[in-house]
Amino acid sequence: MARTPGPGWRSDRVSQGYVADYKPFVMVDGEGVRCSLYVSGCLFACEGCFNEAAWSFRYGRPYDDSLEDRVLADLAHPAVQGLSLLGGEPFLNTGVCLRLVRRLRAEHGDRRDVWCWTGYTFEELRAGTADQRALLAEVDVLVDGRFELARRDLTLAFRGSTNQRVLDARASLATGRAVPWVSDRATTSA
Repeated sequence: MARTPGPGWRSDRVSQGYVADYKPFVMVDGEGVRCSLYVSGCLFACEGCFNEAAWSFRYGRPYDDSLEDRVLADLAHPAVQGLSLLGGEPFLNTGVCLRLVRRLRAEHGDRRDVWCWTGYTFEELRAGTADQRALLAEVDVLVDGRFELARRDLTLAFRGSTNQRVLDARASLATGRAVPWVSDRATTSA
């Protein structure tokens, strides 16, 4: 069973500013062609996690200007729909994630979307730290909740277990309740 967030679960206390991996031009981490940043460090320790190596906050390499420049250059490609933040746990690595997302917004506005996978629930993040709420405000689609091996379902889109939700983060924040995400493709394809 995954751990539950406690008061010491703050990015400024645990994050080392490392990333486990960066994958440009992928089509599995959200809708469309994406650039995916996998941050290092997670305290949830979900049984059956697909990326257990990234639990360590020192796994991979330090996030730096050259990687950020590369990600932004890749995001400028016209085929790219957006950025995906995965982990590890993005909301325990807000220094890295906010820096990148704020630059993305400065350079591309809302022309690129941001997807984020987290072990936190939307409700936990709304009540979270100021940096967690700031990152949540920049996210378009939030895949929330701890992975539960007993509830794993390999037929689900963008999530691994039935307790996890794919949420429209902006609509959820606007209404104050979790709002399911609906693909634009579902409404435009006939």
